[in-house]
Amino acid sequence: MIKRIIDFMRYNGEKWMTITVYLYVAYYRLCLLLLPMTRIEKMMGIRGEESAAEETPENIKLAKLVGFHVNRVTQHLPLERKCFVRALTARKLLLKRGVNSTLYMGVTLENGKMAAHAWLRCGLLYVTGGTGEGYSTVAKFKAFEMPLD
Repeated sequence: MIKRIIDFMRYNGEKWMTITVYLYVAYYRLCLLLLPMTRIEKMMGIRGEESAAEETPENIKLAKLVGFHVNRVTQHLPLERKCFVRALTARKLLLKRGVNSTLYMGVTLENGKMAAHAWLRCGLLYVTGGTGEGYSTVAKFKAFEMPLD
């Protein structure tokens, strides 16, 4: 175990991004367990609005890096609502760097049961959760930084 930690610190060029992803995943997972959905919705952004379809190449490159780390960190974690945690985490990491994004929520029927899904878009790039194909979009949220009161 110690060797794995040392190797991680030595060979992971974006170790701070990885550590930050772990922290935000834990935070949003805890929020989903403890907070009512009305409170979580306030964290998601401006309901009914979308970010621009155009983004700078630098922001797209950053969004790809964020998406890679978020998906890599969460793929082996035993999370419920993994897509929602991924979208919230990636949204926050992009927002901290001033990059706009839109979080989508959708539903579909799978084997006669309703299934929900969340995905995040930055420019024309889908950062987490795929394109949402097969899901009916029920809500979209443009990212914004909440003012400190």
